[in-house]
Amino acid sequence: MKKNVLPTTVLMLFAITSVTAQFRKYSNEFLNIGAGARGLGMGSAQVATVNDATSGYWNPAGLVNVKDNPVITAMHAEYFAGIGKYDYAALAIPSSNKKRTLGISFLRFAVDDIMNTLYLVDPDGSINYNNIKSFSSADYAFLLSYAQQLKQTENKNISFGFNAKVIHRKVGSFATAWGFGLDAGLQIQTKRARFGIVARDLTTTFNAWSFTFSERDKEKLYLTNNDIPVKSTELTAPRLVIGGSYDFKLNRSLNLTAEADFDITFDGKKNTLLSFDPVSVDPKLGLELSVKNVFFLRGGIYNFQKALKDGDTLNIKKVWIYQPGVGAGFKLGDVKIDYAYNNLANQSNPLYTHIFSLTLNLQNKKKKTN
Repeated sequence: MKKNVLPTTVLMLFAITSVTAQFRKYSNEFLNIGAGARGLGMGSAQVATVNDATSGYWNPAGLVNVKDNPVITAMHAEYFAGIGKYDYAALAIPSSNKKRTLGISFLRFAVDDIMNTLYLVDPDGSINYNNIKSFSSADYAFLLSYAQQLKQTENKNISFGFNAKVIHRKVGSFATAWGFGLDAGLQIQTKRARFGIVARDLTTTFNAWSFTFSERDKEKLYLTNNDIPVKSTELTAPRLVIGGSYDFKLNRSLNLTAEADFDITFDGKKNTLLSFDPVSVDPKLGLELSVKNVFFLRGGIYNFQKALKDGDTLNIKKVWIYQPGVGAGFKLGDVKIDYAYNNLANQSNPLYTHIFSLTLNLQNKKKKTN
């Protein structure tokens, strides 16, 4: 008896191959996870205040705040009890005149040991678990950033920056994709207020997918009534992130920074707080309390969505949910350690993860002794 078994591999590839060369609402989503425990602890509200090596991710214009020495940042996080692994590293290198900064960033999100059930069912219809093989799916991004100081006075700083990003995605030995895109950002800083804007995927980011299946694989896909994937192009539509922040000086030792960002997409109506067609707006709110610029406490909320209420057996009542984040950090000389505790679903879901990041100020020892 022939059974129609949908292979795991085809499930993963179907969303890519169903339509050739079209905008997808959730394309390259691994690039929207975040970078650095500071930003994730503040609910991803960063475009106005980011001022370290993670600026290459949040807003490349913020890289000009790295002025004296190169700075390196690294982060590791594991999601869904270690199933998904996320790694991030960035390096910021200032110029000698302190008006320009180069940045290099690397991101990787991977899921290992995915079961390939393509040959689970033998030709006679019996299930053979020995035929199950595993593979990995990994997404990579490389960002080359440049930031330039446009104006610097006693009361106002204006900077501009952009990213050139290369994307590589790989699903086992079955599928690979290469992509390219550009981001651009602007920051305006006064003594207490800051404003930031980032145009992500400014020129429309694309992923060109190619697939490799053996003749045996193709025959199995055909016999189980599944499409055989072909070359396709996945497009990511441009989006804007606009944010503003303000510093509240509580006393000589305490400073409270509040930031509000608005993530604006133009690729159709989404389940966000403000949703129209084709524009959707997703707000992000973050706070950071600094104690003598040495110890930091953070909190934020983001990803507002309307969902069915828990316990509603009729599935008709909807409530607003959001993702919370909290964090802390401390700075000791040239070393800064940050921590974030983030929810992966919503405030009532116990699906949390721990995130750590380390930042090093690479001072020139000779220069320091002189």
